[in-house]
Amino acid sequence: MDVVDLREYYATALGKATQRLIAAKLSGHLPQDPQATLLGLGYATPFFKPFTENLTRQIALMPARRGVIHWPEQGSVASALVDELDLPLGDNAVDVALLIHCLEFTDSPGELLQEVWRVLTPQGKLLLVVPNRSSLWAMRDVSPFGHGQPFSRMQLQGLLRTAQFSITRFEYALVMPPSKRFAGSAFARGVEKLGGAAALRGISGALIIEAQKQVYAYAPGRKVRRVLPRFKPAFLPAPQHSHRQREIS
Repeated sequence: MDVVDLREYYATALGKATQRLIAAKLSGHLPQDPQATLLGLGYATPFFKPFTENLTRQIALMPARRGVIHWPEQGSVASALVDELDLPLGDNAVDVALLIHCLEFTDSPGELLQEVWRVLTPQGKLLLVVPNRSSLWAMRDVSPFGHGQPFSRMQLQGLLRTAQFSITRFEYALVMPPSKRFAGSAFARGVEKLGGAAALRGISGALIIEAQKQVYAYAPGRKVRRVLPRFKPAFLPAPQHSHRQREIS
């Protein structure tokens, strides 16, 4: 799905319900410092509202293969088209990284998490929202959670451990079926409140993970990515006539 598909989905009734239910879960992960810098990577802008009410600095970066949209609608532009494996940010630049519609669409999830580790501050927080592999949402393509590579809890734990993150919180969202019939119903809201129950975890459409950057562990090495190939300098051969001139002289 490209950025236009994502924007159109979140304009539908099902998309608005998706945004509302996930944002309600994310509101419990807000940083305490109002000066904290928030990085949204993937397509995170629909979920910025709980954060923008408390934070003054937000950045929205969108992978080049899916395109970028102007954000915010008013004021200075804070969105950019990037290579998600080579972010245009310095080390320790952001306090909170929100990844949604990102990890499941990259070819190198481990390398992506390493790059996020690099740009986070030593006490930085990673909020990761990904499709649940065993859910009905992952089996149907009516939403973004039915596209890309879904994950299980064990897979995410392994990826985060390798990238030197420690998981501090694990939640489940989108327990309701992926159908617009349930989008605005009281049934959907009621079932969502029971999303943490063990019997409903397997059918929840999204996994929400809060993880913290480990600063006491060895930082994983980054792969050097180059847009252009590296060329080695070489001497050009001298023209033949110059040798003859030197011999004659």
